[in-house]
Amino acid sequence: MHGVRRWANTEDTKFTLSWPLIKRVYSYAKPYRSSLAGILLIILMTSGLHLLNPLIMREMIDRTIPSGDTRRLILLAVALLVMALLSNGLHVVQRWLSSAVGEGVISDLRVALYAHLQRMSLRFFVNSRVGELMSRLNNDVVGAQNAISNTIVSVLSQLAQVVAVLVTMFILEWRLTLISLVVAPLFLLVTRKLSVLLREIVRKQLEANASMNALMNETLNIGGTLLVKLFGRQGMEIERFTRRANQVKDYGISRNRTGSVFIALSGLLAAVGTALVYGLGGYFVINGVFTIGTIVAFSAYMVSLYSAVQGLANAPVEFASSMVSFERVFEVIDLPQEIVEKPGAVELDSVKGEIRFDNVTFAYEAGDEQFLSDVRRYGSMDNVPTTLSEGNREPEEEHRSQARGNALEDVSFCVEPGQLTALVGPSGAGKTTLTYLIPRLYDPTRGRILIDGIDLRDVTIDSLSRQIGMVTQETFLFHDTIRTNLLYARLDATQPEIEDACRAANIHDFISELPDGYDTVVGERGYRLSGGEKQRLSIARVILKDPRILVLDEATSSLDSESEALIQEALRRVMRQRTSIVIAHRLSTILAADLILVIDRGRVVEQGNHADLLKRAGLYASLYHTQFRGNA
Repeated sequence: MHGVRRWANTEDTKFTLSWPLIKRVYSYAKPYRSSLAGILLIILMTSGLHLLNPLIMREMIDRTIPSGDTRRLILLAVALLVMALLSNGLHVVQRWLSSAVGEGVISDLRVALYAHLQRMSLRFFVNSRVGELMSRLNNDVVGAQNAISNTIVSVLSQLAQVVAVLVTMFILEWRLTLISLVVAPLFLLVTRKLSVLLREIVRKQLEANASMNALMNETLNIGGTLLVKLFGRQGMEIERFTRRANQVKDYGISRNRTGSVFIALSGLLAAVGTALVYGLGGYFVINGVFTIGTIVAFSAYMVSLYSAVQGLANAPVEFASSMVSFERVFEVIDLPQEIVEKPGAVELDSVKGEIRFDNVTFAYEAGDEQFLSDVRRYGSMDNVPTTLSEGNREPEEEHRSQARGNALEDVSFCVEPGQLTALVGPSGAGKTTLTYLIPRLYDPTRGRILIDGIDLRDVTIDSLSRQIGMVTQETFLFHDTIRTNLLYARLDATQPEIEDACRAANIHDFISELPDGYDTVVGERGYRLSGGEKQRLSIARVILKDPRILVLDEATSSLDSESEALIQEALRRVMRQRTSIVIAHRLSTILAADLILVIDRGRVVEQGNHADLLKRAGLYASLYHTQFRGNA
């Protein structure tokens, strides 16, 4: 199977600005049509005000100052001040509106992206790195927002400015206008060449930034930090991070250099145009064709024209760079969902608790269309082959290899309502995989899973989640208070209900002795608590949820005897009157089970109760004599 994935490998990708892409980008700006209309109106008003300044300057130079009309001179000066105030005031309002549109687009994109990620299957997250996802949610979304809030607004403003200035220049002096337009095609030529180059630099910079974020996320969370310190790899990780940070730096420098070249060439072309206009314009003034005021006004218009043309020429560069971010965001949003709720799915209410596996086969492998492209690992681990042949599989048994293509193969069994079913078998046999299929963390590759005779694919995902409680071997707690972590099971639970659940899980007395009680913050992933305390909290959380079906991994071998006893007593309470499927590690659980499923290499090779299975002298009997009897 493909293990570590590479995201957005685009070395051979060509950018194509298609109409569907434009429509899709516009769909995110559509809710802000009124603000965009206000921005457009302000742009037109500002462009009109900018046209008046050169005309006032010409009036001053050609008529007012030579005639010595002081009153008119004061009025014209005041007019320049008023227009400056109006122009700057309108610019402030435009910035407010642009900010509202931009931040709105950021929020909408992030919500759409996050919502889609929440609906992705567990398989997607097994094959993805959190740092890469964070990069999409942060850096790429901000880059995409720039296309709407800045680039589009800038293009509209500059387009209006070019049209208005050109019309005014032709009216003012058509010959100088034609001369000033000589260099315009060169602007477009320079921009076209640099935009392609800059877009690729931006894409590679985003990739490098995502890779750097992935490394930070892996090594700065509590688990990663603990691993780095235990193996003394701080120096290696600093070196790896330095390489990735330098790569981001190098692409940033390259991006700025390319932009600087564009600005320098644009300035040079503008200087050529300006020299032509002043040279020929001065010649016309000397020969009395027009006045000095006309050439001064015209030069002001020309500066405004070149500035707008330069902005328009640069727009494809900026827009293409923004499209890179949109493409990376859309790449995630367009990923197909593996676990989907079919139209007309039924609510799973009043569940009795019968669970039936009907010829279920499951493989962790999936088509590449369900993932983003692979992510590269840089640094000292670059050349280490990384594969993941069975997702969350357990370590292989020393004497009997569990390596295989399918994690589960033609599994069939039936658990009656209220029964306790124990799953036993060698490590890596597929026990955890089987439990993950019951709450639809994955869907079977073939076959069906039914609850009370209803295929899981035919019920709503929310109603299925309400009926199933799961206690995993690795307990996850949010970096929040104990109360908040417990309320995650049922948001409307009262304090007495919370305390009753904790008493049932044998954790209430411990919480009560804490200085802040239920308001105690558990730390990152609950690392302030011991393993036994975290497990009892997870059991209390499931009790508070009150599901009809319970799925749990009874891994308590790493706990002290007191914690283990408390947890076993809590588990007996929570399993009472519920259909329970337990990955059993203790003989007491196996002896209490109504049904024992013996799993080996993804198949149910034996099933029955303890006495019957011992008589068969098969795999169960072997496991009993080598493992379980010693744990009695």
